[in-house]
Amino acid sequence: MSAHRTGVMAAHDIVSDVLVVGGGPAALCMAAALATQGLAVALLAPHDPRAPWPNTYGIWGDEVDALGLGHLLEHRWSHTVSYFGAGAPDPADPANEPTHHGRDYGLFNREALQRHWLTACERGGVQLLQGQAERLVLDPTDGGRVDGGSVLHTADGRQLRARLVVDATGHQSLLVRRPDEGPVAGQAAYGIVGRFSAPPVEPQQFVLMDYRSDHLSAAERAAPPTFLYAMDLGEGRFFVEETSLALAPPVPFDILRQRLHQRLAHRGVAITAVEHEEFCLFPMNLPLPDLQQPVLGFGGAASMVHPASGYMVGALLRRAPVVAAAVAGLLRSDPAASSAALAQAGWQALWPISERFKRSFYVFGLRKLMGFDEALLRHHFGAFFQLPADQWYGFLTNTLTLPELLRTMLSLFVLAPNDVRAGLILPARRSANQSS
Repeated sequence: MSAHRTGVMAAHDIVSDVLVVGGGPAALCMAAALATQGLAVALLAPHDPRAPWPNTYGIWGDEVDALGLGHLLEHRWSHTVSYFGAGAPDPADPANEPTHHGRDYGLFNREALQRHWLTACERGGVQLLQGQAERLVLDPTDGGRVDGGSVLHTADGRQLRARLVVDATGHQSLLVRRPDEGPVAGQAAYGIVGRFSAPPVEPQQFVLMDYRSDHLSAAERAAPPTFLYAMDLGEGRFFVEETSLALAPPVPFDILRQRLHQRLAHRGVAITAVEHEEFCLFPMNLPLPDLQQPVLGFGGAASMVHPASGYMVGALLRRAPVVAAAVAGLLRSDPAASSAALAQAGWQALWPISERFKRSFYVFGLRKLMGFDEALLRHHFGAFFQLPADQWYGFLTNTLTLPELLRTMLSLFVLAPNDVRAGLILPARRSANQSS
């Protein structure tokens, strides 16, 4: 199949080894990885995949350095802290002192990250198509012969043929099947990039979590807790974001916006200019897809959001080459492999049993934290970041092996105060507006 390297195409009956559906980070990452394996790849996006991305993507410095992609960061902080005290009325409480993380944190340059994957796609001859996926037909008949592949029908009447279709359209995916296990917890955040009357954080500082709640009334503190995620972007610009760890249903954006303004006002900080507003909402405990289905998922469609942190970009970068190699390996050994067989190879590479076990422990922990009130969450995270740095870092990045994860969880239980231990053992408590 010939490689097309220019522009966004509008084509009929495209024939490829793999058709990736989606236009965000997960789709570009997977298309690039598959093309690197020498496969003929097409990417179908509902919009121009070169259009700017709206959201920011953070990553720990060690994580991006291990991938050899530190040059893709726009900002990097060594002064990384969290606050797990309650704040006033007892500012002298040692718990109100910042917790220093001692690890760098970075923010991707979104354009550079996108360009990194687009360049790899161009180099690998990925065909960039625009259109809306509508339905998928498996085992299409070609002249009376069933070829075991897939045909994706688009809303404008095109039929795109491939040996395998990869759905990377996000957690509300059209093609990927998953079981219904009840309400899904969402991490919600409202943020502002802008300028302020006074610095909302210290110079050159990154704040992972600020759970201080002295700006809230007693009634507001009884509501689902939220925290500040913030950073100094330099030259008088800052990013501040009020975040809810996870809740079902999620905390509404208007409440997050109100809390952010309250937090800033309480510290004598006014917003003087807004450059960008950010609205984030994604599932933290989306059920794993049916791993036997003949369509392969990746990214949010494959439940790859980390239940412990909400992060995914590091996992995309680490796991896309593994999945692509599994698909390419089967295609090389069996060029007539069916969509079902190729998808199975991909699913097993993406979600081996060890990763499934690890995820079950993460989801268990998240369900416990969702039942914690503000004080219990502060105590929990205060203990969590007393763990050895390699343990808490590996936990948050999902880079621990299964035995290492179990040892980390046991270490946390031993280290945690009694109220946190009780919260981890007893049935989860639920806030007034949290669903079952």
